[in-house]
Amino acid sequence: MNNIGAFVLPIAIGIIVLFGILKRVPVFDVFLQGAREGILSTYRIAPSIVGLVVAVSMLNASGAFQLLGNAISPVADFLGFPTQVLPLMLLRPVSGSGSLAVLNDILTSNGADSFAGRVAAVMMGSTETTFYAIAVYYGAIGIKKIRHTVAAALCADFAGAVMAVLTVRLFFS
Repeated sequence: MNNIGAFVLPIAIGIIVLFGILKRVPVFDVFLQGAREGILSTYRIAPSIVGLVVAVSMLNASGAFQLLGNAISPVADFLGFPTQVLPLMLLRPVSGSGSLAVLNDILTSNGADSFAGRVAAVMMGSTETTFYAIAVYYGAIGIKKIRHTVAAALCADFAGAVMAVLTVRLFFS
């Protein structure tokens, strides 16, 4: 009974196939059509993803995130923002795996129950990998002019970071 999760996916697939058969849908043909569309979508978004990965790697290797974090740390200190989470705040909109590594570093060096650790955890859950999401979703449907999307999404990420600090300060201090 402890491994009920192992049965959920096969049961869900079985129900979908059974429902398709009952509705007289050519299940295998529809499956092949969906697989074909998935491969085409992957082909369309691959250049955006490759470009994003290269850009993130270059920014990280060059130390640009560290320089930017050092530049804004006096303002963050003044506002009561923990400087330990600045790298996370800067990297989160760009890279999910990179920000997960930064979160791990914050939790390891400061502790999960520290102010910085709690802020980092809340921030990780309340912000988005903005550039990845834009590259994937807009690349999948072929939108090239993103207009105000990046500015609005980065404002939302900043609001998530500020609210993470305020939430932890309000509920856990």
